[in-house]
Amino acid sequence: MPADLPGRWTDMGHGVWRDDGSDYRRPSESPFRDLEEIFNLDPFQEYGRVDHARQVEKYQRWYEQARRGDYVIPGGLYRSVVSFAIAAFGWENLLLAAGCDAERFGDVLNRWANYLMQYVRAWAATDVEVFLTHDDIVWTAGGIFSPQFYRSYVFPNFRRYWDCVKDAGKKVLFCSDGNFTEYVDDIAAAGADGFIFEPTTDLEYICRKYGRTHVIVGNADCRILTYGTKTDIVREVKRCMDLGRHCPGYFFAVGNHIPPNVPIENAEACMSAYHELRGR
Repeated sequence: MPADLPGRWTDMGHGVWRDDGSDYRRPSESPFRDLEEIFNLDPFQEYGRVDHARQVEKYQRWYEQARRGDYVIPGGLYRSVVSFAIAAFGWENLLLAAGCDAERFGDVLNRWANYLMQYVRAWAATDVEVFLTHDDIVWTAGGIFSPQFYRSYVFPNFRRYWDCVKDAGKKVLFCSDGNFTEYVDDIAAAGADGFIFEPTTDLEYICRKYGRTHVIVGNADCRILTYGTKTDIVREVKRCMDLGRHCPGYFFAVGNHIPPNVPIENAEACMSAYHELRGR
């Protein structure tokens, strides 16, 4: 899905990632003036329809250009269900809408899912082997919404997406920030073939239940890399490797990546520990 779609979006700002801080940006006010504008949103009218053949050609051309080596290049979507609402309405409006009328807000997410199926079908028609779904569905502490809401409006839409691409022979990976341990089983049941996650989601649980059947990517803690000692870092790498070693689809990764404020010697300690401990 293009990042430059027309229509109304809320600029959520950007935290400092680059070492010079040039990527910092303050959030803007939401262009949605009240909850009725949110509840009445028609995504097709707001964001426009997609020419299927042109979108397939665009995705296929990108994939052919990106696949330059012996590795897997996934296609996929970023603003899948909840992340759409964050990007469109902003956090405050999202929480107000969900809290004031969960059913009407859920209907908005369903309409967005109908809209997004244009892009899912386009990816399904390409040669990509893996479809990556990103959706920040939870906080660091866990769910934003009630379990019933997720099971009514979020996971059924994931299943729709994934049924479409799996029918075309693709594998599905799911990625979210925060702690989605409570919903790992729901995500697997909806059709995910693998999980990419931060250290707040329970690696031990996922390895124990899905280690023989699913791809698992994670979940070393970048905070330990940033502020820990070399001993702390080796212990954290060992934790992940001990859990993932016997899982055929496990990939070691640092949750939320390695930002530029991680000391070089800490990043080197992490990689040295990984190379030492990576044997199965």
